[in-house]
Amino acid sequence: MATMMPSVEQREVLRCDHCSLVQFRTVNALCRRCHKCLEIEAPEPEPASVTIAPASEEQNGLQVANAVRDLRHVRNLSQRQLAARMGVPRTYISKIENGKAMPTLSSLDRLARALKVDIAALLRDANTRHRDEAAVLTSDPFLAEIAAYTSQLDSLQRSIFLNHVRELAAGRRRTA
Repeated sequence: MATMMPSVEQREVLRCDHCSLVQFRTVNALCRRCHKCLEIEAPEPEPASVTIAPASEEQNGLQVANAVRDLRHVRNLSQRQLAARMGVPRTYISKIENGKAMPTLSSLDRLARALKVDIAALLRDANTRHRDEAAVLTSDPFLAEIAAYTSQLDSLQRSIFLNHVRELAAGRRRTA
């Protein structure tokens, strides 16, 4: 005879930004230890005068989501690190990247500053964003010269070269 188990409700686990206590979300959205607010930044309502077609809004949301994820990966940042730079919970970054939350204008500004780009970079489509980044890289004569040589390297040689560049950037010297 099979018995039915009651369904377990999913509860959101949060870390308090003030005291770092890890806890389930409370009913009143206050930390159990320091009694500070645990709320995720709520998007501001859009003014009624601005009308955007639903398909366009959805596409723009995915565009911003992909831009945030791409730029975060390029800068080797975790969602937690980006959230700390912005001063928001990590779950908010996750919701933006998954297209479940559309950042407000003030959040876009903080995202841009945290990722060290302008707001326009977050709103461009991926092809335009990558073309712009490539143009900046090839405009540097040193990088343009390196690019000419790296295209002739195999994957192992590129990996070794990249490790040398990382060591140089970290200030470590190789001893022979």
